[in-house]
Amino acid sequence: MNFTPEAVRQQFPVFRQRNHPLPLFFDGPGGSQVPVTVMDQMYRYLSGGTANLGGHYPTSMQTGQLVMQARETVQAFLNAPDSRNIVFGANMTTLTFHMSRILSRTWQAGDEVIVTELDHYANVSSWQQAAAEKGAVVHQARLDERQCTLDVEHLLSLISERTQLIAVTYASNTTGSVVDVRRIIEAAHQVGALVYVDAVHVAPHQLIDVQALECDFLVCSAYKFYGPHVGLLYIASHWLEHFEPYKVEPAPNLGPGRYETGTLNFEGLAGVIGAIEYLAQWGRKDDPLRSRLAESFTQYQRHEQQLCELFLSMLQTLTSVRLYGIDVADMSMRTPTFALRFVHDTPEQIAKVLGQENIYVWNGHFYALGLVRRLGLENQGGVLRIGMMHYNTEAEVHHLFEHLRRFDL
Repeated sequence: MNFTPEAVRQQFPVFRQRNHPLPLFFDGPGGSQVPVTVMDQMYRYLSGGTANLGGHYPTSMQTGQLVMQARETVQAFLNAPDSRNIVFGANMTTLTFHMSRILSRTWQAGDEVIVTELDHYANVSSWQQAAAEKGAVVHQARLDERQCTLDVEHLLSLISERTQLIAVTYASNTTGSVVDVRRIIEAAHQVGALVYVDAVHVAPHQLIDVQALECDFLVCSAYKFYGPHVGLLYIASHWLEHFEPYKVEPAPNLGPGRYETGTLNFEGLAGVIGAIEYLAQWGRKDDPLRSRLAESFTQYQRHEQQLCELFLSMLQTLTSVRLYGIDVADMSMRTPTFALRFVHDTPEQIAKVLGQENIYVWNGHFYALGLVRRLGLENQGGVLRIGMMHYNTEAEVHHLFEHLRRFDL
């Protein structure tokens, strides 16, 4: 079955609205639109009767089956070795702050932690604050300003025998730059350091393989890949029961439940299942879920590369704009997310004008404070961020540039 953006858009109620013109959603890096599959799964769970876990009656047992199915589905999505490796939470930020307290319990004064200037600060502030409580030293790996990606060589130079943890993004939520996290993980493990990977931005664009990465922890959020607001955390098997989590006494002492505080968002987990099933739809129906996902993502990347090539070629026709990031449409090096600044108008001014024209883009720092500070843009309004998902079309890109040209003075 072959992917087409037209076939995809029919599955999103927002694109079937009768009011015209339809919005142009170039705001995907801040959260994607949601297909009907996700809504149907959530409605089916809620309308069938809800219950918490542990009861000796059908709706409670069905909830237990739902949680198990959600873990198995995310296991396939991330290629985790076991469904027990999957932990659920409110969102990536909440999960990361939670894990920062757990992992830092054994840190001592003089231990070292490495964060980066490229990351969303959910993967920076959490570790900085945990380190401060323990007297640990925090090093921040520099941005490669030329390509607006991580200076991996600088990060590697910061690793020492005292390094306890490296927190690093898989891809920038601002510039779209993809990081060679596998190389960082290999270096970290040579000194016994853990690696915590923020995969929030990369998850809709590249199929993640935690076993190939050999990472210790990886976190993402379903609302960035067409699902509801649910955070997903992978914990490598050998760490699953190694740490002492903060939890209420009767909570499970074994498995992923020991990291999950309070009642899970069961309808959200139903939506996560729906989102991953949606993503897998272009594979052969009789194949395992992971194989269907791999085949589908191959088609998504092909389409997104075409969008990226078109965007970059049209950007070259403008004279008053600067691109912060990699200027090639190589999907192994970037996602279709672009950070721009125009000479005569601020990102906020442009975002407001485009918003009035029903074109949805973002402006600001997007919590990537290290990046905008290194670029000297924190007090200048940050950047204009334009991001594309696989439901975007080439016609939309052309329409976008018709409006961007008015700022090219």
